Amino acid sequence: MGDDSEWLKLPVDQKCEHKLWKARLNGYEEALKIFQKIKDEKSPEWSKFLGLIKKFVTDSNAVVQLKGLEAALVYVENAHVAGKTTGEVVSGVVSKVFNQPKAKAKELGIEICLMYIEIEKGEAVQEELLKGLDNKNPKIVVACIETLRKALSEFGSKIILLKPIIKVLPKLFESREKAIRDEAKLIAVEIYRWIRDALRPPLQNINSVQLKELEEEWVRLPTGAPKPTRFLRSQQELEAKLEQQQSAGGDAEGDDVPQIDMLMQALEEAKKWQERKEALEAVEVLVKNPKLEAGDYADLVKALKKVVGKDTNVMLVALAAKCLTGLAVGLRKKFGQYAGHVVPTILEKFKEKKPQVVQALQEAIDAIFLTTTLQNISEDVLAVMDNKNPTIKQQTSLFIARSFRHCTASTLPKSLLKPFCAALLKHINDSAPEVRDAAFEALGTALKVVGEKAVNPFLADVDKLKLDKIKECSEKVELVHGKKTGLAADKKEFKPVPGRTAASGAAGDKDMKDISAPKPGPLKKAPATKAGGPPKKGKPTAPGGTGSTGTKNKKGLETKEIVEPELSIEVCEEKASVVLPPTCIQVLDSSNWKERLACMEEFQKAVELMDRTEMPCQALVRMLAKKPGWKETNFQVMQMKLHIVALIAQKGNFSKTSAQIVLDGLVDKIGDVKCGNNAKEAMTAIAEACMLPWTAEQVMSMAFSQKNPKNQSETLNWLSNAIKEFGFSGLNVKAFISNVKTALAATNPAVRTSAITLLGVMYLYVGPSLRMFFEDEKPALLSQIDAEFEKMQGQSPPAPTRGISKHSTSGIEEGEDGDEADDAGNDVVDLLPRTEISDKITSELVSKIADKNWKIRKEGLDEVAGIINEAKFIQPNIGELPTALKGRLNDSNKILVQQTLNILQQLAVAMGPNIKQHVKNLGIPIITVLGDSKNNVRAAALATVNAWAEQTGMKEWLEGEDLSEELKKENPFLRQELLGWLAEKLPTLRSTPTDLILCVPHLYSCLEDRNGDVRKKAQDALPFFMMHLGYEKMAKATGKLKPTSKDQVLAMLEKAKANMPAKPAAPTKATSKPMGGSAPAKFQPASAPAEDSVSSNAEPRPDPKKAKAPGVSSKAKSAQGKKVPSKTSLKEDEDKSGPIFIVVPNGKEQRMKDEKGLKVLKWNFTTPRDEYIEQLKTQMSSCVAKWLQDEMFHSDFQHHNKALAVMVDHLESEKEGVIGCLDLILKWLTLRFFDTNTSVLMKALEYLKLLFTLLSEEEYHLTENEASSFIPYLILKVGEPKDVIRKDVRAILNRMCLVYPASKMFPFIMEGTKSKNSKQRAECLEELGCLVESYGMNVCQPTPGKALKEIAIHIGDRDNAVRNAALNTIVTVYNVHGDQVFKLIGNLSEKDMSMLEERIKRSAKRPSAAPIKQVEEKPQRTQSISSNANMLRKGPAEDMSSKLKYRPFASLSQARSMSGHPEAAQMVRREFQLDLDEIENDNGTVRCEMPELVQHKLDDIFEPVLIPEPKIRAVSPHFDDMHSNTASTINFIISQVASGDINTSIQALTQIDEVLRQEDKAEAMSGHIDQFLIATFMQLRLIYNTHMADEKLEKDEIIKLYSCIIGNMISLFQIESLAREASTGVLKDLMHGLITLMLDSRIEDLEEGQQVIRSVNLLVVKVLEKSDQTNILSALLVLLQDSLLATASSPKFSELVMKCLWRMVRLLPDTINSINLDRILLDIHIFMKVFPKEKLKQCKSEFPIRTLKTLLHTLCKLKGPKILDHLTMIDNKNESELEAHLCRMMKHSMDQTGSKSDKETEKGASRLDEKSSKAKVNDFLAEIFKKIGSKENTKEGLAELYEYKKKYSDADIEPFLKNSSQFFQSYVERGLRVIEMEREGKGRIPTSTGISPQMEVTCVPTPTSTVSSIGNTNGEEVGPSVYLERLKILRQRCGLDNAKQDDRPPLTSLLSKPAVPTVASSTDMLHSKLSQLRESREQHQHSDLDSNQIHSSGTMTTSSSSTANIDDLKKRLERIKSSRK
Repeated sequence: MGDDSEWLKLPVDQKCEHKLWKARLNGYEEALKIFQKIKDEKSPEWSKFLGLIKKFVTDSNAVVQLKGLEAALVYVENAHVAGKTTGEVVSGVVSKVFNQPKAKAKELGIEICLMYIEIEKGEAVQEELLKGLDNKNPKIVVACIETLRKALSEFGSKIILLKPIIKVLPKLFESREKAIRDEAKLIAVEIYRWIRDALRPPLQNINSVQLKELEEEWVRLPTGAPKPTRFLRSQQELEAKLEQQQSAGGDAEGDDVPQIDMLMQALEEAKKWQERKEALEAVEVLVKNPKLEAGDYADLVKALKKVVGKDTNVMLVALAAKCLTGLAVGLRKKFGQYAGHVVPTILEKFKEKKPQVVQALQEAIDAIFLTTTLQNISEDVLAVMDNKNPTIKQQTSLFIARSFRHCTASTLPKSLLKPFCAALLKHINDSAPEVRDAAFEALGTALKVVGEKAVNPFLADVDKLKLDKIKECSEKVELVHGKKTGLAADKKEFKPVPGRTAASGAAGDKDMKDISAPKPGPLKKAPATKAGGPPKKGKPTAPGGTGSTGTKNKKGLETKEIVEPELSIEVCEEKASVVLPPTCIQVLDSSNWKERLACMEEFQKAVELMDRTEMPCQALVRMLAKKPGWKETNFQVMQMKLHIVALIAQKGNFSKTSAQIVLDGLVDKIGDVKCGNNAKEAMTAIAEACMLPWTAEQVMSMAFSQKNPKNQSETLNWLSNAIKEFGFSGLNVKAFISNVKTALAATNPAVRTSAITLLGVMYLYVGPSLRMFFEDEKPALLSQIDAEFEKMQGQSPPAPTRGISKHSTSGIEEGEDGDEADDAGNDVVDLLPRTEISDKITSELVSKIADKNWKIRKEGLDEVAGIINEAKFIQPNIGELPTALKGRLNDSNKILVQQTLNILQQLAVAMGPNIKQHVKNLGIPIITVLGDSKNNVRAAALATVNAWAEQTGMKEWLEGEDLSEELKKENPFLRQELLGWLAEKLPTLRSTPTDLILCVPHLYSCLEDRNGDVRKKAQDALPFFMMHLGYEKMAKATGKLKPTSKDQVLAMLEKAKANMPAKPAAPTKATSKPMGGSAPAKFQPASAPAEDSVSSNAEPRPDPKKAKAPGVSSKAKSAQGKKVPSKTSLKEDEDKSGPIFIVVPNGKEQRMKDEKGLKVLKWNFTTPRDEYIEQLKTQMSSCVAKWLQDEMFHSDFQHHNKALAVMVDHLESEKEGVIGCLDLILKWLTLRFFDTNTSVLMKALEYLKLLFTLLSEEEYHLTENEASSFIPYLILKVGEPKDVIRKDVRAILNRMCLVYPASKMFPFIMEGTKSKNSKQRAECLEELGCLVESYGMNVCQPTPGKALKEIAIHIGDRDNAVRNAALNTIVTVYNVHGDQVFKLIGNLSEKDMSMLEERIKRSAKRPSAAPIKQVEEKPQRTQSISSNANMLRKGPAEDMSSKLKYRPFASLSQARSMSGHPEAAQMVRREFQLDLDEIENDNGTVRCEMPELVQHKLDDIFEPVLIPEPKIRAVSPHFDDMHSNTASTINFIISQVASGDINTSIQALTQIDEVLRQEDKAEAMSGHIDQFLIATFMQLRLIYNTHMADEKLEKDEIIKLYSCIIGNMISLFQIESLAREASTGVLKDLMHGLITLMLDSRIEDLEEGQQVIRSVNLLVVKVLEKSDQTNILSALLVLLQDSLLATASSPKFSELVMKCLWRMVRLLPDTINSINLDRILLDIHIFMKVFPKEKLKQCKSEFPIRTLKTLLHTLCKLKGPKILDHLTMIDNKNESELEAHLCRMMKHSMDQTGSKSDKETEKGASRLDEKSSKAKVNDFLAEIFKKIGSKENTKEGLAELYEYKKKYSDADIEPFLKNSSQFFQSYVERGLRVIEMEREGKGRIPTSTGISPQMEVTCVPTPTSTVSSIGNTNGEEVGPSVYLERLKILRQRCGLDNAKQDDRPPLTSLLSKPAVPTVASSTDMLHSKLSQLRESREQHQHSDLDSNQIHSSGTMTTSSSSTANIDDLKKRLERIKSSRK
């Protein structure tokens, strides 16, 4: 008990945190009692527990937690600070209470959550509950859903946001937990109660059973609208009032009218907006009845109309609109009489952009429309259609569209349709896209309602694009037809209104109650928030609509203005004594400072505890000001006093009266070192209470009415800071200017500095126009101001953090601060009050200007200039001035004309956009002045026109006939200036008025003008006219020309069409609020309106067709966007909106032609001369944005950096443009390589890396022109001293190989090795090594020999790095090519050779890192070393080597980084195949005509005399045309099969299927089977890994793709000849893919999944039966081996592979003769080596060992003892138990009749390894030669002879050979050589046995005495056999015969034979496919010879010899055999 007494003494709050649970329990109980006792919700007691409430709910002890929850509930209900704990407490409830087993705990938890919602914290609660739905504990999820359901049920859908709940519903319905699904069902039913059918679409995809259950529940729900049963605190008072009224009045409906009268009176009399709001809310409740009694509602409608039209508080506008909606719905047709009064007001109010206001107004006008007819309101609607405000135009069009939906053809007659169509047609050409879209929708609806026939007459002049848009809209429209209800709901479903945030009713409601309404000040055109975007804490979007200009002193936010009379000191004392302790008042003026300090402390405490409503602010501040007041000498007391002022201002209802009492004292103390900061805090608090504009004005005037410079400078500093915190809203710039000027003139430098700082801050908001006010300052001061402005340029104003009213009824939540931000964004230009100067434009002044005497005229003009200068900003009304000035424009005195132009220029800047109204009467006359003969006058006129156009935009100028009339005048000066001006302006416009067409006839006459300059200008302008009008209209306009002129003009039009630029893109709508809520650059007098320049808070956006990102910004641009464009920078700013690269059709091709035709300089120089730079500049001007070009060719390198940054940003979004200008971009980058600045070079290389990555993704090929003008200069940079640059350049060279063939890169890099720069030489040599390593020897150009000789020269270089690089490169070649290298290099000096040999030895010692690349190179190398060794670039092997050259590249280039990504390989493959086709079609120097080959008899080749000289090597490698075209098409289609896009893949598969289904066409696929199968299983892999996992993808799509793939494969495997082409590796991967698919459980779950799996089964059977049996058996064995090795592989997989093997075993009796047993046994050997019997027995399943035994047993049974002859391919038979196993089997099943000789042979074979002693040598050799001579054992004999020779190298076999014929000797030699090559190959490349087993067939003698010369592989001379082989290949290609038809096996079966025993991956197989093709052809010929058994001893015969010759040969052969015996 001792412990207990310890904690019993502790205070309650400490008990609550105690570690003993008893202590905590006691603490919570006591806390609960305390909470129940506190009556004042603002009592400081609550604050003590603020941090503990979370612990109350999350207590670890369940019993204690229960008590804690009770206490927490009471706390939340009663404490005003409880809201601060929402997040943490609700999160605690979710995680620690909802999982409790006790039902009581859960109930309390739910109650706490609901209580938080009641105290206005709904959003935070909902957020935490939604997070809880992701919890893994189902209990928590269920409780969260239940809480949300209860909240919705009690508070209704206005408080609880439904959108996020609906979003997660489908996921909840899919839950495994039944409890969650049931709870989800309940909440779905609850949601349906509130929103009815709007819930159906989101739940369409849930389980159909669940949906059905829901439907049943929904039907049972009552039909009446649900009402909330619980209200927020802010709503409860109102609710109570209404209940009282209803209970007092009994029947509510009968009492409506008198109540409404009462409320209407209240509405009209109320001065305060809160009172009006209450009245409106009461009206809203009353009019909500579904049917209202008829009566006179005129006064009520009038009162509501007044609120809608005039009330400054937008929330009240929305409320009034809701009331109107209620009235219209309740009165129905009886409301029709009032409709006409209300409609115009509502439509005009659409200038408001607050979403909830817009929505309320829409609902109101839609409801009103249903009470009347379109006819009745048409006039009002049409009148509003001409409004300038785009939002009004947009919403009116949308209203018309919705109205039309309710019409029918009869209620929408032609008479009514005509005016609407006319008005809407104007709108479809509007500059604002939202207006155009709305108009399209309205016209589309009309089209749908009355049909095309009725509408088409009005659409005659609409161009096709727009017409299509209208039709597209009409197809989407759904008509209502007589269904008069539910319009608002319809509207919401069909078309979310642009600009409306999807803020739910909750946010909206709260906004209405909490937010102080902004006056409709000069609002900025705010960007619309994306429709349907999620609401952020209920923030409404930016208010919009361009409000009136010229209004003075608008406040951004009107708070509840507190007006209080000034009280006498006595009254104040009395009031203060009520709230302050008596001692405090007594010692206020004590002489002892300590007492005063104590008094202040008490004062402060009292203020802190006071309630806002009870705080007498004025009385308190008067007490503080009481003696000694602000003259207080003790700084501590003073500090506290100032702190108290700040507190009072923050906490009380602080009025301006109170502020005036203290401000003087505060300003006096602001400069005090110790108290200054406190004074500033107090001033800030006052500014927050009384608004900054008023406070700032007071403070400034007070500061500058006294002399203390410290106070003045600190006041200015405070104001600078305050503007940043509060924003600029409502500040009167002019009022400060005089004070700032005073400060600037101050003698004290600190004051001047502060003033300049303040100007800098103001500049952020006002922009360059601010400078106008200071132009008459001293130059030194002006330069300081300019420097400050310069610092601020590019910065954006910070977001305001203060300035939100604290006076709303329930305290503003953080969420609403967005409002202030928006209002701060009002166009700052309108905060500069405009001066009315019309009174100064007197009739005397006007007459002066028109006086006869030029001097008096000049005086008049001077006066006007003075007036405008003085006013700075003026209102649009300038009286008679326009007429007067217009007269001076054609003054005879040119000086006055110039002066007038200068005045007009000033006028444009001073009046801003309002100058628009003077364009017709003043602007056009300025254009006339462009025809003046004096150059300087024309220049001045042009400057003036530009200044005007900046303010007005171009629309006003182009509308009407005025411009065309000017162009009509035959004044050459006027024409050339005007056309020049149009050529400059038109490209920047997105749209132009249709009147532009009127200028075209005059443009055509200018094209034929006598004056050359006019003609040139007209030609320049032509493309820009065409850009807007289109070629058709322009061509049509030539109809009126004379025939001769017409032809000329049409020719020019054609030319212009080619150069026609694309229209600039629309500026993006900023989807979020602009930073700081203000539009810094939208300072109207100096910037063009939105129609042709980008409003600066929206980033420029590239052409939407190409843009991926909505708008790409860059440093350069954002800086530009943020500063306000001055006159000079404006043009630049406009241009930045469009794309930076303009796509000019055929531009690149034309440039190439020009360079080829030597019309321009070829890009070839050692250093760039000026003419090259100028030429590039000229070429760029047509296709690069002007502003970017200026940056690119600027003299300062920083501008180059900017340009590169912009180019990087636009790279992704403007792919087309980049590719279109690629040649120019690369040329420009070569210029940058010659710059000395490293940062530019680094940036350029960075850009290049991104560029080449993009090009490879886009599958682009560099043209020769692009490559040759770029690569040599890039290679120069590889020798840079900086490592990082060299590394980048190497990376770029690496990436370039993806877009430019490596073989073409080789010569460029080779050229780089000749540089004087040793680093460059070394790097280039290394790069050459990399190329050879990656792509094999074929990249070496012009021939490997020449290339290597050049590389070898560098072994003797004096630089060590170069020597090493050269040696490494040659070692790389050696690794790929073997000893052949030495022959290719030729003679080297002894020193160099020894270095090389040393290096090769060293490299050999390292573990062989022979990458897969070598595997792929190998087959080609072994077969054609001699022929490839010295090929010219277009040598006969080119078709093979070139294919090899590019194919391996597809995967090799990525092998280093991306091995294992099938997509990677596929992605690149296509490019190089395309390149291959190009090579195949490229004519060589010597064209070999195929047909002539037929006439050559092959016998001629064998005549020894006719051995061809090696010089005829340049045989062109062409297939016939049919082959190359079909092949390239098939390649292309196959590459698409593996596409990531499902549709592309399906299309490609369909095309292939068509080919396969037609017998005559199917043959075209021959040679492409492997490639096709690779693409197919890549697609299967892609579906398995990516598509199936992608939830967004429709599974039907995937099923469709699967069926296409399977269908294709079945078609393919029905064609046996094609099926046999599939190689082992490919079949292995294919089977892997198919089996994986069969085992994919996700497929089974789909509807048609079972069908897919059945089809795959069928396909697998087809593959097993139809493929080449050797290949498929081999593939299955390897697959089984892999699957058993892979730990991740499922046993089911292995099982299916074995089932396939069993099926193969069943097929063996039929197929045994077509199987290459040697290969199969090798595979089994490898299998048994990896899985010895012991290991196999360890497998869980016994199937593998049984499968293997069955297979071997069947083979033995079928082949008998001969099976042991088929072990030839196994190097070391002892490595596995295969041989022993076979022998055992043979012993078992050995037939007694088995021939003895066979057994002996077998023993001979098995004893090969233990050779007998030398005595038996002769017998042994005789045995071997006997075998070689016999037909069956020739291979075995040769193998034994080779082994023997290897073992006894000194053995003499000459005696055995010399008796035989020359032919037999050469046959033996050749056979031995082939075996040697094969064995060496095996030794050198462990991953591959190198030579296909079928190669051994080639050992059969071929009848040629010179055949041995094939061994002469020195690379310099080539024996005729090579040419014979080639000729055979060529014959085959042409379809000619090399052997008897019936004897020759089909080519396809041979194609599949050569394969590497160790199966490489299928991509590798593809790479070596071509070289295998060549092998197979050679084998084909040899096997032909073999099958015909043509053995001869010297007679030259061929396979086509006569039968007699063959018989002769047979006889000779018999003789040879008998002589041997």
